[in-house]
Amino acid sequence: VQLQASGGGLVQPGGSLRLSCAAPGSFFRSNTMGWYRQVPGKQRQLVAAIDSGGGTTYSDSVKGRFSISRDNAKVTVDLQMNKLTPEDTAVYYCRMWPLADAWGQGTLVTVSS
Repeated sequence: VQLQASGGGLVQPGGSLRLSCAAPGSFFRSNTMGWYRQVPGKQRQLVAAIDSGGGTTYSDSVKGRFSISRDNAKVTVDLQMNKLTPEDTAVYYCRMWPLADAWGQGTLVTVSS
């Protein structure tokens, strides 16, 4: 199973970016979808997740700034990131679990002036 992540880039502090992840339709609807991020030398950490029923969870560091959503018709999961800070700089990965554990290839988000 292969996930395709897109939408990373360079943005100034205080700006916004939207990440998107496409997944195979046969697995999408029954799985939880999430976004993780990783910086060099640190473990990959969960940023946000949305389950098959639409329930969401966020890490404390992004609560109130990031929003995760899923479109079961388009089989995509998006992460809207607002009020970005340099501490949000990382490689972002989408993930699908638990029925089919799969990861996207990672997309770099750089927040810098």
